[in-house]
Amino acid sequence: MTQVLLKELSNQDIDWMLATGHQVEIEPGTVVIQQGQPLDALYILLDGALTVSLTQSNANPLGRAFAALEGGALPGREIARLSSGEMVGEIPFVETYLPSTTVCATSKSLILTIDRSHLLQKLQQDLNFAAHLTRASAVLLANRLELMMNQLGRSTVVLSQPQLREALIIFAELHDSDIEWLIAAGRVQQIAADTVLIRSGRPIEALHILLDGAIALNAATEDCNPLTRAFSNLEDTQPLEQEFARLSRGDIIGETPFIEAQPPAVTVKALRNSRVLSIPRWRLAAKLLHDVGFAVRFYRVLSVLLADKQQAIVQRLGYGRLTYSSGQSLDKSYANELNAHFLTQVALAGARFEWMLKRIGID
Repeated sequence: MTQVLLKELSNQDIDWMLATGHQVEIEPGTVVIQQGQPLDALYILLDGALTVSLTQSNANPLGRAFAALEGGALPGREIARLSSGEMVGEIPFVETYLPSTTVCATSKSLILTIDRSHLLQKLQQDLNFAAHLTRASAVLLANRLELMMNQLGRSTVVLSQPQLREALIIFAELHDSDIEWLIAAGRVQQIAADTVLIRSGRPIEALHILLDGAIALNAATEDCNPLTRAFSNLEDTQPLEQEFARLSRGDIIGETPFIEAQPPAVTVKALRNSRVLSIPRWRLAAKLLHDVGFAVRFYRVLSVLLADKQQAIVQRLGYGRLTYSSGQSLDKSYANELNAHFLTQVALAGARFEWMLKRIGID
């Protein structure tokens, strides 16, 4: 993970960040990011070590229950340790979230601080930089989500989201021209009930958008070797799996190859007769390489979806509600502005999705 930024950013990107940012030396115990508090900067760890933890509230009954099971203390639960080259504080730049974790220095460390306003301006003015940074953010968020799930235990993690949440993110962020390209590059597939669309541990060959029907995500009830999992059906020894989430109209399936994440430890199966728009992996990879504007929007969508999953885990386990739209005390005018923006995005996303269905020929 420490090599992600060096791999994804160009020399020009790095030069701008060094010229714009400020290097700050911090002592052990210094809190860089406080869970639930607004952020005004992006941080890159140049040297030293940071710890990422979830802080529970005494006022939260579920939090107290988890604490009792873990020894009766409520100081926080460490979920990751970060070393040089890591980036933290990126979630507020991809969505209106308050930080879901506390980040603290465990040793004397050197961090590069980049002011939020300068970064947002750069992201708007330089599409190449935006594409590089949003992809790096998506890769880091995917890695941290995997760490969080491993630390907290997959049996306690449910990644299901409110219906239309993914559809809202996808179709509000993408442009009409992006959706036109997806329609032209993909093909509509009829998926019969009980058909496995993606098998756990297997390579993913396409990105799918669920047009209608219902899809279940199933995870193995116990850990097993990935190679065993991939070839288990040959010997009719498939591991026991249980459903942990359902997808509905507008959700996407099979995005992990584009952020170099591990092959999915989930099996994707149709619950009833469904239709998906399938875009071959090689076509989408070529589009991301040659269309910078599309790449910015696509990787932003993935970053927001990953941040959304991370927030869902934090909230489900009783660590507080941390999105601006979920009851935080904010300035009234700002809250109204967010609500108006949300309603606008809902209307836009719904209109674009219906327009896509008509273009494909689905009533």
